[in-house]
Amino acid sequence: MKKHNYLDLGTAVDVLNTINGGMSEPQMIVNHNHEGREIRMRIPGISRDSLHVEIHNNSLTIYHYTTLLSQDMMIDLPRIVYSKVIPYFIDINKISAHTEDEDLIVELPYNRLSNGFHRDLKIQE
Repeated sequence: MKKHNYLDLGTAVDVLNTINGGMSEPQMIVNHNHEGREIRMRIPGISRDSLHVEIHNNSLTIYHYTTLLSQDMMIDLPRIVYSKVIPYFIDINKISAHTEDEDLIVELPYNRLSNGFHRDLKIQE
């Protein structure tokens, strides 16, 4: 089995970032209240309509595409700006996203069952 050299990947990402002139840092605020959490994100130079929100394997990822010209072909490459595992106390089925002004807002409501679920089970013979 071939061993992968991840140092090369890091160098490639750094070169890609340099070629494209760098990347604006996302402005992100995470608010907490009694209903859940809210992520507010804005990335200078990136329209809110260009952002994508995805839940995959219990991870929440926010990304956008950047276009790169390579050998006379336009290639869309994803740029991940946020990626974290969703904690057990968030109701993954009720996560939603919308926009407000120039912000992307991702709502992460709490999972009420994480506060302690109790049920007596009848023992079957």
